[in-house]
Amino acid sequence: MKVMVIGRGGREHSIIQKLAESEGVTKIYAAPGNAGVEAERVEIAETEQDQLVAFAKEKEVDLTIVGPENPLLDGLVDRFREAGLRVFGPNQKAALIEGSKHFAKKLMADYNIPTADYAAFTDVEEAKAYIREKGAPIVVKADGLAAGKGVVVAQTLEEALESAEDMLVNGQFGEASREIVVEEFLAGKEFSLMAFVNGRSVYPMTSARDHKRAFEGDRGPNTGGMGAFAPVPDLSADDYHFAVESILQPTADAMVEEGRPFTGILYAGLILTKEGPKVIEFNARFGDPETQVVLPLIENPLEQVFTDVLDGRDPYIRWKEAACAGVVVASKGYPGSYEKGKPVPVISTAETFTVHAGTETSAEGYVSSGGRVLLVGSQAENLTTALENVYEHLQQFDGNKNFYYRRDIGLSSITSTMSPNRK
Repeated sequence: MKVMVIGRGGREHSIIQKLAESEGVTKIYAAPGNAGVEAERVEIAETEQDQLVAFAKEKEVDLTIVGPENPLLDGLVDRFREAGLRVFGPNQKAALIEGSKHFAKKLMADYNIPTADYAAFTDVEEAKAYIREKGAPIVVKADGLAAGKGVVVAQTLEEALESAEDMLVNGQFGEASREIVVEEFLAGKEFSLMAFVNGRSVYPMTSARDHKRAFEGDRGPNTGGMGAFAPVPDLSADDYHFAVESILQPTADAMVEEGRPFTGILYAGLILTKEGPKVIEFNARFGDPETQVVLPLIENPLEQVFTDVLDGRDPYIRWKEAACAGVVVASKGYPGSYEKGKPVPVISTAETFTVHAGTETSAEGYVSSGGRVLLVGSQAENLTTALENVYEHLQQFDGNKNFYYRRDIGLSSITSTMSPNRK
C-alpha cells in the first residue's frame, strides 16, 4: 500500500511512524512533512488542493490521511473523493464540528450531549452584558479555528471583558473571532478521547490527557499542548464508558441526523465534573500531542484500521498493556513570538522515541522551524517509568537558552496501576 500523510507537525510524524512499522505499507509520502519524518517529503502545501490531488493520482496513492484541521475545513477530503481517490477524514460539512464552536454547542444542546451552558455573540456589548450577568470565572472562545489558542479561561470579570473586546472589536484571531462563544466555567480534570468514526459506527481509542498551559503548575497562556500521556490512570472505567456511550456515540448519530455524517477521527476534549464527563470541545482530526502517545499503544497495523473503518468493517484494535508519555520541547517565547533556525540536539536512546513537529535541516543538522519543536516520548509498563525515561533524556536541553519544556507533565497522575479503560 502507498500512503500519503498531509501535514507537517508532530501529529503527522506520529502517524507516519506508526505506518512505517507495517510491512503492508510499501511507500509513505509526507506533504509537506518535516525534517524528521520517515517518508518521502513532497513539496506541496496542505492548501494546494489541485497539486495534492494530481500527485496522488500520478503516484497511484492508495490512501491519503489528512492530518490538520484547516485542509479539512477547506474541503480537501471532498476534492479527493470527487477525484475518486481514497482518503481518510471528514468532509467539509462534517468538519464544521471543529470549525465552529457555536455549531458544536448548538448540536450538543439540541441532542442533549453533556456540555457547559453557553451563549454566542457577534455584538461586544451584548457579550459584555452576559459576562457581567454570569460573573467569573468564565470561558471566552473564538468561534473559529485559532490554532488551539483562541480560548481564554478568565478568572476575573475584567479579564473576560477584555477578552471579549480583543476578539470581537480588535480582531485578535481575525475571521475566527468575528463571533465568540461564552461558556460556563467547568471544574474538574480534563482528558481526551478520540475515536475512529464512520457514520454511526464509533470505535474509541484509549484515553489521554494533555497539558495545554505553557508553564509548570498549569500556568501561563494556552498552547497547542506541552505534553501528554495515555491512558489516564485516574479515569474510571465507568466514566470512560459514559464518555463513549453518552458523548461520542450520540454525537456521531447527531451528525448523521443533521445531514453531516462524519467519517474520520472524532476528538472529544472532555472534563470530569461532579456530574460526570462533559464536553469542552470537539476536533475533527487526531489531537496533538495526544496522537503521539496514543498511536504507539496500538499493536496492530494502523493502515488496516483506516481501511476497515472506510470499508464499513469493524476494526479489531489491540491495545498494549503499557503506558506512554511525551513531553514537548518548545521554542523560547512560544506561544508568543520566537526565533527560528536554532540548532536542535538529537535524542536517540533505547528508552525513548522522538517525534518532530517544527524542524528543518541545515548544514549543521536539525534546526527549529516552529513553536513546538519536538516531543520526546517513552513507552513503559507504567506511567511512572515512562516519565522517568523521558525526563532523564530531556536533561540535555537544560540550560539551553533557545528552548524550554515543562517538568511536571503527568506528575499529578502518576500511578503504577493501569486504568481498565481500554476496550
